[in-house]
Amino acid sequence: EVHLVESGGGTVQAGGSLRLSCAASGFLFDDYARGWFRQVPGKAREAISCVGSSDGSTTYGDSVKGRFTMSSDDAENTVYLQMNRLKPEDTAVYYCNADQRTAWGIHNYWGQGTQVTVSS
Repeated sequence: EVHLVESGGGTVQAGGSLRLSCAASGFLFDDYARGWFRQVPGKAREAISCVGSSDGSTTYGDSVKGRFTMSSDDAENTVYLQMNRLKPEDTAVYYCNADQRTAWGIHNYWGQGTQVTVSS
């Protein structure tokens, strides 16, 4: 059975740091494109960072570039999101995602989300 489980959210003051984790089970995370997204109530889900399954290059959204870093631990089948210099506007529910598109079909998985609250 496929699962993505995020952890590490919480409340932090502006300027602080948090590290989110996303543990995958039931499939090899490294075989998928992996990403972090966030969503605020009433707004569309926003892509934060993504790493491709082929070349392993990581891209970041403009709102987090230079402050957030995505990394992977293939042995643990886990991806991380290190968030530094947090701002109140970073407050959201953060989700991880795994996506694989082949000639045989599309597999797309989401975690349950973890709340990040940044106080001013």
